[in-house]
Amino acid sequence: MDLFIIASILIVFSALFGYLNVRFLKLPNTIGLMIIAILFTLGLFLSNLIDPRLLNLAEVLVGKIDFKTVLLDVMLGFLLFAGAMHTNFNQLKVQRWPVLVFATVGVLTSTFLVGIMSFYLFNNIGYEVKFIHCLLFGALISPTDPIAVLGIMKKAGVPKKLETKIVGESLFNDGVGVVVFLTIFSISGGAGHDGHNDNNMQSIITLFGQEVLGGILFGAALGYLAYVLLKSIDDYEIEVLITLACVMGGYVFAHYLHLSAPLAIVVAGLIVGHDTVRDSTMSVMTETFVDKFWELVDMILNALLFVLIGLELLVVNFEFGFVTAGLICIVLVLFSRFLSLIIPVKLFSKKLEFLPHTSTIMAWGGLRGGISIALALSIPEEMNRDLFLTVTYIVVVFSIIVQGLTIGKLATRLIGKEMMQPVAGRSQH
Repeated sequence: MDLFIIASILIVFSALFGYLNVRFLKLPNTIGLMIIAILFTLGLFLSNLIDPRLLNLAEVLVGKIDFKTVLLDVMLGFLLFAGAMHTNFNQLKVQRWPVLVFATVGVLTSTFLVGIMSFYLFNNIGYEVKFIHCLLFGALISPTDPIAVLGIMKKAGVPKKLETKIVGESLFNDGVGVVVFLTIFSISGGAGHDGHNDNNMQSIITLFGQEVLGGILFGAALGYLAYVLLKSIDDYEIEVLITLACVMGGYVFAHYLHLSAPLAIVVAGLIVGHDTVRDSTMSVMTETFVDKFWELVDMILNALLFVLIGLELLVVNFEFGFVTAGLICIVLVLFSRFLSLIIPVKLFSKKLEFLPHTSTIMAWGGLRGGISIALALSIPEEMNRDLFLTVTYIVVVFSIIVQGLTIGKLATRLIGKEMMQPVAGRSQH
């Protein structure tokens, strides 16, 4: 009953906050929901001056929610599949090599840059933090969050070629980032993927290769299986159920095989959402129902997630030194992101005719989100979890609110209005 009560309260909050946003703030839903949730949480802190019972009740409620498990093991697969299925496959195919480099070399480069700079920052402001733990922070904050990116890019009006790079990168570097985090966590003395501490180089390389390459291959097989099943029948209800089974069964089985479940689901979603696959497997009615079902799932889970991010304010320790470090890390993370993009952008810019200021727009449009917070929550207390959680939360909130609200305006200023795409009425495919 506790689980149902918690879910019911979150749904009620999401609906109420969503209504207030649409009625008054008129911001993109993801941003508006999180802002209202944060304001609501701040209101709870103020109510503590009069009567502490409401704040205590809210802290008990949030304390019962395992944010890491809810996001990484429950929500993530659905959100990634919905996002991948509505990503333009043909555009992504053209941009496949830069997206691959951004999602691998870019994440690794940013991880080390953030790790090095944050190590000197934390130790110079009075916190004794090991370098390996700073690399752990670099790994969790470097990947851009596909959920935040997809939710905001839909309304930003960024040119399609540039949007594909940002969205495509976020879909893949999420899975890569989790694997990098797990690898560094294992090296740092934490339990590895299988619960043991295997930190020799051979086992680390094997883990990385198995998770990433195995996840991609498994996702391709999963997507092909879904394609065969969808093609063999014409019943929209069962076909919707097949896509749902693809996500849930595929996510569980990937975990069982120690493969990257996020990467597997992204690849499967791209295959199922491919225009050619749709045309050969789905009737018009089936395609409509499949699209509407996953749009609804995406909308509901996004609403819940961003309300949860706002409510997580209750468990963050806003010690003055932590806040100072967080504000400085906003600049460090953005600078590291920009540096990690320069070489890949120069490498591909002439061949693929990149738009001007691609590095700057991608750096600002690479939003962080709930995945970074979930990974920060998984760090043990002895590895400076309170510090990393506060810093991560500040970077994420700045990223979603400030960067999310201004990415469209920045792109317009740097590229020019004539190259921007209209926000309303754009086709997904």
